[in-house]
Amino acid sequence: MKFGGGELCVIAGPCVIEDAEFTLRHARRVAEIARKHRVQAVFKCSFDKANRTSGKSFRGPGLEEGLRVLAKVKQETGLPVLTDVHSVEQCAPAAEVVDVLQIPAFLCRQTDLLLAAGRTGRAVNVKKGQFLAPEDMKNAVEKLADVGCSDVLLTERGASFGYHNLVVDMRGLITMRKFAPVCFDATHSVQQPGSQGTATGGDRTLAPPLARAAAAVGIDALFCEVHEDPAKALSDGPNSLTFEMWDALLADVLKIRQALA
Repeated sequence: MKFGGGELCVIAGPCVIEDAEFTLRHARRVAEIARKHRVQAVFKCSFDKANRTSGKSFRGPGLEEGLRVLAKVKQETGLPVLTDVHSVEQCAPAAEVVDVLQIPAFLCRQTDLLLAAGRTGRAVNVKKGQFLAPEDMKNAVEKLADVGCSDVLLTERGASFGYHNLVVDMRGLITMRKFAPVCFDATHSVQQPGSQGTATGGDRTLAPPLARAAAAVGIDALFCEVHEDPAKALSDGPNSLTFEMWDALLADVLKIRQALA
């Protein structure tokens, strides 16, 4: 998997594997809409959401079952697949199945995790921590380069702005693009972390305008969580887009890119 080069890559899917058929159904919709817009798509879904607000929240099926489901997604849809890794031990087995290993925002400074992901030979998407300045992501890129990983994507997903709120500084995309191709995470950027007491809230209606702004600034990839029924999602429902919203958003983003060409 190679990012950059002038073409937009869209990374989309539900937050977490809820079950096998659910995941396949969503992957088919992602593939269908990507074909409609003639863009390269990567299906994203996590086998484990280790960073939940409550210890009682649904986390996913775990590594072994999750990778089995993602392998089936690849086989049946032909889509490249991305998933989070949270520990050094998860990197090698995940890399046997997926095309892109994702480093969660809160783990973007974890040297051993970055090195383990980089050594797999897979592309690595590093989400910028809510606590980091954009220029600090140069260090993550250098850590990956030290183990021979050159296919790196850096993702902007908002910065902490007081309690229970994130704000996006679009200048960060320009800064990080000096180090590697950049991705804008439109849906995590509109989260309201921990705002529901035992769960994270969000406002999905703000994702499309932010994505349009990021497209105008310049991005190599667009990340969106999509769900067939966000109100029933087991994770990240408040900030997830419906497929209809994602379809319309892609049309807008591609028009902006065309106007700037």
